[in-house]
Amino acid sequence: MTALHIVDPAGLLGEALTDASPDLMRSLLQTTINALLSADADAVAGAEWGKPSPDRIAQRNGYRHRDLDTRVGTIDVAIPKLRQGTYFPDWLMERRKRAETALITVIADCYLAGVSTRRMDKLVKQLGIHSLSKSQVSRMAAELDEHVDQFRHRPLGDAGPFTFVAADALTMKVREGGRVINAVVLVATGVNADGRREVLGLRVATSETGAAWNSFFADLVARGLSGVRLVTSDAHQGLVEAITANLPGAVWQRCRTHYAANLMSVTPKSMWPAVKAMLHSVYDQPDAKAVNAQFDRLLDYVDGKLPDAHDHLDAARADILAFTGFPEGLWQQIWSNNPNERLNREIRRRTDSVGIFPNRDAIIRLVGAVLAEQTDEWAEGRRYLGLDILAKSRLTLVTDTGSEVNTDTVLELSA
Repeated sequence: MTALHIVDPAGLLGEALTDASPDLMRSLLQTTINALLSADADAVAGAEWGKPSPDRIAQRNGYRHRDLDTRVGTIDVAIPKLRQGTYFPDWLMERRKRAETALITVIADCYLAGVSTRRMDKLVKQLGIHSLSKSQVSRMAAELDEHVDQFRHRPLGDAGPFTFVAADALTMKVREGGRVINAVVLVATGVNADGRREVLGLRVATSETGAAWNSFFADLVARGLSGVRLVTSDAHQGLVEAITANLPGAVWQRCRTHYAANLMSVTPKSMWPAVKAMLHSVYDQPDAKAVNAQFDRLLDYVDGKLPDAHDHLDAARADILAFTGFPEGLWQQIWSNNPNERLNREIRRRTDSVGIFPNRDAIIRLVGAVLAEQTDEWAEGRRYLGLDILAKSRLTLVTDTGSEVNTDTVLELSA
């Protein structure tokens, strides 16, 4: 005969919670949330943790620890990581909180400065802002500006060397001196020693000049940017000169997408489809020798019939084929600025809502918040480049001996 329960579980738990200290409440909440996160990650993976299943689509791979502020204090949240794909509990933690706060403060800043339109007024109301004073806007922006400033001026030495760097510029409209002018946002990204991408820096300049790019790269070097082997960008003369001046030893890769647009401008419209197909076939080759052979065929094809295109291609050969000096497995990541296009689209998605910025500080606030959030995502996601191929890319071929030497080691021994 089964004995009757002499303890009421519900009553006992209720009494324990009533008399419990905040530490017990915090521990119970942490355990519950982490259990929910684990179950949610199992649903994404298609199977329970540690159990074989034919329906499994991903494997668990440890945890990312994040602090979560609650009414009973700050708790340690263990967010499960997956080997394939990503998992992030948006229902619990706001991934884009800083960027959204930046957007609100910039729009409110425009609104209070009297530069808003009816569209801006509608957007402000959609964000739930019906009445904001200048002091409220200032308080909202103070903490965010501090975070963005720390992100923009953080040391880069500990994460380096940055083998590959990409640079680009975006145009924004800003109100200065009672009129609307174009300003440019200079942005550089890099692949760090762990094979992950991160935003190295940003700067707002009046125009895209050599002096602006030189100052930008000089600041990156002063903050610890080193070990750069290749920089990918368009063919802006000031940018190329700044790379040469500040990053000696780095090779410049002319973005293949930008170059195709440049070549199209000197090619007759009727011949462009054929020339474009030949140019693309150069990049489809399996190794450096085949790439150069196919480029020779392209030059032979346009020689005589398209003299302007021939001269254009011949002059740009070394710049657009610089990627062939690195392992074949990473060519797609370094021969153009296309990997940065998603980043640019995210920036545009936020800045297009503003339209005209009230000042340059507002540009830095919003763009800086977006870039900081993107860097966090890259740090949490999969590696952009494997460590093995990243190590191979840092080897420099010495033609007189036929051997490969790690240039980092040579520099250390000679120092």
